[in-house]
Amino acid sequence: MNQIIGQTENVKEMGERINNVNQEHSYKKKSAHKKKKGSILKRILITLLILIILGISSLAFLLYGPYHGFRDWLITTAMTTMSHQWIAYLFYSQETIDEVMGTNRVEEIIEETDTDAIVVNMEEKVEYANEYERQVLEKENPDDKYKILEISGKGYSGYLAVIYDPSKVRTLVTAKMGVSGQYLTTMAKANKAVVAINGGGFEDPNYSSNGAKPLGVTLSKGKVLTTTYYAGAGGIIGFDNDNKLVLASKCTEKTARSLGIRDCVTCGPFLIVNGNASKVVGNGGWGTAPRSAIGQRKDGIVLFLAIDGRTITRPGADMDDLIEIMQNYGAYNAANLDGGTSTALVVNYELINDPIDSTGAHKTRFIATGFGLIDD
Repeated sequence: MNQIIGQTENVKEMGERINNVNQEHSYKKKSAHKKKKGSILKRILITLLILIILGISSLAFLLYGPYHGFRDWLITTAMTTMSHQWIAYLFYSQETIDEVMGTNRVEEIIEETDTDAIVVNMEEKVEYANEYERQVLEKENPDDKYKILEISGKGYSGYLAVIYDPSKVRTLVTAKMGVSGQYLTTMAKANKAVVAINGGGFEDPNYSSNGAKPLGVTLSKGKVLTTTYYAGAGGIIGFDNDNKLVLASKCTEKTARSLGIRDCVTCGPFLIVNGNASKVVGNGGWGTAPRSAIGQRKDGIVLFLAIDGRTITRPGADMDDLIEIMQNYGAYNAANLDGGTSTALVVNYELINDPIDSTGAHKTRFIATGFGLIDD
């Protein structure tokens, strides 16, 4: 009997030992698991810290390092937008900003537009000098009034409208002049403009303008609509009574009258004058952004160019890009129009490009003026 009791106690003791061993093993396992989790978390934190340090170091190198390409791009792009100038001031002093803007600029060709070189020729041409000329001149139907070409390059994409009859190009203006601007689609519908592009600059106090007041001289069908002060690049951009595109740096009503201007807006810089391209110093001082431009070939054909931007892969175009595109397609005279969120190209009363505003929304804004192909 005593032997049986002793065996029972031995079994109990053995069971307790096994239980203790299991508990000890479980504890060690949990402890090891906690240590492993702690080690992984520690590694993650260290990795994040290293990435943050590298990120800050890389940003500091880009912003303030010996290579000034990124700095110049950031400042010029920010300073030529409506609402992003604060980005430049966040990192740089006024002195640095002035220095960068002074060394990155467009040196315009200052000479009178040679309208005698423009010969409006509506005849068909069978042989083409190059692929660009073929794209412009080749029509699906002989009676086509325009065609739309897709444009793309490094960092940008957009559209080129080819207008065959320059006599049909007119200035579009907001119907609420002095009170409010309008969307380009609205102005196009009101004027029966089957193709339209945004036009000149407008007053923009505190970067919150509604596009009510155009800058400089504005004419429509020979009627003077505005003669406000303008001290920016370029000047008068318009068509004379012979349907030839005229660029005039002296921005006054008297100048417009003396040149026989019938329809015009005011903007700039001028890109090409009498076949001579403006000189772009540095990055031009305008940065990279959505762009609009207008040009005319020696055969009278008018070009409306709208370039989209403000995305990671396609930030937009600079002045060199605009000059290159206009030269490729044969522009003899060409000028930059208002860009950024104002950039818009309308075909059959529908917006075909993809403007992006300062909030990242895919939409355009109210503007004051534009150019349109009038279907009358």
